[in-house]
Amino acid sequence: MTFEKSGFKETEIGEFPKEWQVKPVKDFCSKITSGGTPSRANPEYWNKGQIPWLKTQELQDNIIYCSEEYITQKGLENSSAKLFPPDTVLMAMYGATVGKLGILKIQATTNQAFCAMIVNNVNDYHFLFYALLYRRSDLINLACGAAQQNLNQDIIKEFLLPSPNLKEQKAIGKILSDIDAKIELSKRMNENLEAIGQTLFKRWFVDFEFPNQGKPYKSTGGKMKSTDFGEIPEGWSIKPFSEVIAVNPARKIEKSAVSKKVEMADLTPWQTWIESCAFDKCKSGSRFQNGDTLLARITPCLENGKTGFVSFLNKNEIAFGSTEFIVLGPKTIQSSYFILYLAISNNLRASAIQSMTGSSGRQRVPNDFFDDFTVAVPPSDLLSEFDSLVAPMFAKITNNVEKSGYLGEIRDLLLPKLMSGKIRVPIENEVELS
Repeated sequence: MTFEKSGFKETEIGEFPKEWQVKPVKDFCSKITSGGTPSRANPEYWNKGQIPWLKTQELQDNIIYCSEEYITQKGLENSSAKLFPPDTVLMAMYGATVGKLGILKIQATTNQAFCAMIVNNVNDYHFLFYALLYRRSDLINLACGAAQQNLNQDIIKEFLLPSPNLKEQKAIGKILSDIDAKIELSKRMNENLEAIGQTLFKRWFVDFEFPNQGKPYKSTGGKMKSTDFGEIPEGWSIKPFSEVIAVNPARKIEKSAVSKKVEMADLTPWQTWIESCAFDKCKSGSRFQNGDTLLARITPCLENGKTGFVSFLNKNEIAFGSTEFIVLGPKTIQSSYFILYLAISNNLRASAIQSMTGSSGRQRVPNDFFDDFTVAVPPSDLLSEFDSLVAPMFAKITNNVEKSGYLGEIRDLLLPKLMSGKIRVPIENEVELS
């Protein structure tokens, strides 16, 4: 890479190399359109669907390999939904997610809140994605609406972006996408590690097939006893959740001290590791330390799977966050990992959602829910054995998050320099990240 100190020109969107063009988004694309939603009233459009269908909440400036929901071929044919090809660039047009971006790596459909941009053969889809990311704040400033910011296809089509030739677009896109690919690889590794731990938790503490002299306990004749909870292994007990797990344990921060702060927005649905936080003066809110679990207590965050495991703090460091977190920590049960997986278990989540009280749209899990919810408490030596297997996986997850954060910082530093031409890429050479 080389720094260019001359040969720039002023344009309506800033200063760029004189050989670059400035052109609207529509000139990058062969097609710009939006999606649609099959009728929820017709189960034939959704049940056993195989076609990925995306909501804008799934856009996180990311590469998209899967979706949370799927529709059927009938749903596709009987709605305004469209099947978009891989490499389609997606942008959210409405509300809280306005301006969020994604790149499809699968064939998929979307709801109507997406702008789907299929790039033509004289432009690079990675470059379009990063050019939109580079100028996103200017695009969002064009959004309209009193209650919420909304974009539309016409605004996006006419929005101006810098445009070098195709070879330079590809070179720029490759540098930035290589970084994001490494970040995405770490995320997928974390998802796999977390899933392994979740499977182990279910096998040991739900199915009661923990190892017993090298054999699975229940299915090889391990002794069980009947309780109001159901059958549990001999040596286990049934206890109220709040008796064995600390609910909102006392954690002290000096008033007005500047500390790390985690907002609800810092938690990602169905992902327990926390990737971001801020620094702020501590005034009110929840307090937590490493090993604590943050459980969203308010609708729809609880239903959307917002649960975080705190592992990013220094030793003895206390952080604070949203008042809508319920903090869960060790008590009689000392295994932080057992507590985390219990918090994201189907049984606890379904019961917590059922217990919610309050006005529509602002319902919360009451604290006394944890006095009534019961837990099958395993022996401490079995919890220690579980920790010995799961702790190294979480150490790897934490390490991956740290590396991804560092790579994200590099990408964020390079993005404006590359997209403005302040750093030029030698297009005659292949650019690889080691």
